[in-house]
Amino acid sequence: MITQKCQYALRSVFELARCSGHGPVKISDIAKAQAIPAQFLETILNQLKQAGIVESRRGVRGGYVLTVSPARLTAGDIIRQIDGLGTPVKCVVGGGEECPMRGGCAFMEMWNEAGDALSKVFDGTTFQDLLDKQAKISSPKGRSSASPERRESRSRASSSSSSDQQASGFAI
Repeated sequence: MITQKCQYALRSVFELARCSGHGPVKISDIAKAQAIPAQFLETILNQLKQAGIVESRRGVRGGYVLTVSPARLTAGDIIRQIDGLGTPVKCVVGGGEECPMRGGCAFMEMWNEAGDALSKVFDGTTFQDLLDKQAKISSPKGRSSASPERRESRSRASSSSSSDQQASGFAI
């Protein structure tokens, strides 16, 4: 099972991937964009920093950036760092209390196969894949999947062209 902390980590890395190439992203911006309580992000991002997945930049224009391309970074990479890529039940890895059925359990093979299937999905899903899926989800509804900077420049261009239209009295 994926913990809430791990879900926050995945969403924070997704936001950094979405903003990749546009400079550092502040914790408050990540929190707002991904609906994550900001008090958890610092701890999560520090854990990802120690793993070499993100780096922090100091200063007024500081924040966090990915150190790995979204095309090379998988959900499995993040899950392993935060939760460990475990199995569906504790007995498969020997954690928790020893199962009295160990060694003669008809479920063991199924649990192993389920764990392998989860690993395959998580390791086969890059953050670029997720960005591409988000673009497909967002585009038909009229929401922009462009970077924040691109949206801002579009907004400026649109407001300046509407003020030009108002000033000239003509619609372009």
